Amino acid sequence: MLVIVLWISVTIAAGALAMTIWNLSLFRRAETDAPASAQSVTVCIPARNEEANIEACVRSALASDHPATTVLVYDDQSSDGTGKTLERLRSEDGRVAICPTRPLLPGWVGKQHGCDQLGRHAHADWLLFIDADVRLSTDCIRRAMSVAGRLNAVMLSTFPRQITGTLVESLMVPMIHFILLSYLPFARMRGTNDPAASAACGQFILVQRDAYLAAGGHGSVKDSMHDGVKLPRVMRRAGFHTDLFDGTDVATCRMYVGAGATWRGFAKNAYEGLGSPVLLVFLTLLHVLGHLLPWAVLAVGGAAMAAGVEAPLLRPMHLVLASMCAAMNLVQRGVLAHRFSQSQVAAALHPVGIVMMTLVQWYSFVMHLSGKRSWRGRVASTGGLSGMGAEGAAP
Repeated sequence: MLVIVLWISVTIAAGALAMTIWNLSLFRRAETDAPASAQSVTVCIPARNEEANIEACVRSALASDHPATTVLVYDDQSSDGTGKTLERLRSEDGRVAICPTRPLLPGWVGKQHGCDQLGRHAHADWLLFIDADVRLSTDCIRRAMSVAGRLNAVMLSTFPRQITGTLVESLMVPMIHFILLSYLPFARMRGTNDPAASAACGQFILVQRDAYLAAGGHGSVKDSMHDGVKLPRVMRRAGFHTDLFDGTDVATCRMYVGAGATWRGFAKNAYEGLGSPVLLVFLTLLHVLGHLLPWAVLAVGGAAMAAGVEAPLLRPMHLVLASMCAAMNLVQRGVLAHRFSQSQVAAALHPVGIVMMTLVQWYSFVMHLSGKRSWRGRVASTGGLSGMGAEGAAP
């Protein structure tokens, strides 16, 4: 029986590796020599208590070599020095504007409310929504605009290079790329407008303003903590094409700082990113069989060999199949770590990362059922997020 189960494990691991390699061939970086577009772009930044981030974020946008770039910031009643920093930046550079603050209405999540206000007050041809902890390279906007044109996308997103400073961050944050490239067929994403074959990252969303407003903007996902999943689906349902590119070399972000913030950050929307208990159970089963069971078999077999005893129920074929799975797991994670400048140490600890990701998904599910998902002191419920303001980065 165990042989049959391990053959299933091999199939799962091989499928994830093959999908990743195929997707990486389609997930390309923007051309460095991309020509400048004549269309205007407004960089839209929702900010609440971002004194430590906002100046560097705004200045990175202002340094853009795209000729028609402006910056619009929504300061959502910050209690730190965010407002003063913005006033100084606005006085120094006329391309910086501050969006009027409006009360958070019932049923709205803070970040979506801030982004919706930004989208309605900006007047550029294109809007680039980024979080305050994102930093753009000088050529980022020019190159991203070129990719949007090449892919005929009215909405284009990327996952900035994720900066990690602790082991927990290094174990959990790269799971974003692992999930994306293991399970989303990029060929189908490119060849159809099926909402289910879409993805985006809320840290970086470039969208044509007219199409964005026609689809309902962030107001269409007002009660969601995961615009990266929900907004491209809304755009596709409205008949617009969305796409992804590899922005590792044009944007960076340190999503969370420390183990606690990382856990809370993923817990707020890990379940929402899946969207159903059935998918949560199915994905958990895939990961247990393809990415955890083989390692457990090897651990038991290794411990038995070290003790000089025969492991009960384990046969040489079991160890061969488990080794094949583990090798494919490590190759997949090693390739991803190399491509996206991630920790190779964390990649080697792949089963630990899988356990942490699975636990946070189930914890997020429990918090969803109990109405206790929260971020920055605001508790999510069926009526949105209590309190005022826009919360921070949401992957």
